[in-house]
Amino acid sequence: MKVHLIKKQSIEDYVKKNARSKTSFEIWLAILKRADWNEPANIITTFNTADLLGNGSDRVVFNIGGNNYRLICKYFFGDVKIHLFVKWIGTHAEYTKLCNSGKQYEISNF
Repeated sequence: MKVHLIKKQSIEDYVKKNARSKTSFEIWLAILKRADWNEPANIITTFNTADLLGNGSDRVVFNIGGNNYRLICKYFFGDVKIHLFVKWIGTHAEYTKLCNSGKQYEISNF
């Protein structure tokens, strides 16, 4: 099933504020556009550095730009599409702080 990215504008806004991230996110978006997933494990097949978060969160963390950036998304596998909701975008260091506070399962900045 094809992926429907919700809040792509959040990524575009992040890139405008963080110009160095532009190419990395463009590559990620191009790969996502061609993705065809039927189950969460397919996310890892497409993005082998991604991590599925536990605690029943239905969230995935994407390592973008050689692990310079992190993107947290919530996923929902519908009948005809996978919906991928952008929840948080930041640097690797910012993600580490987020994890240390235990908020990666609940944060929703976008």
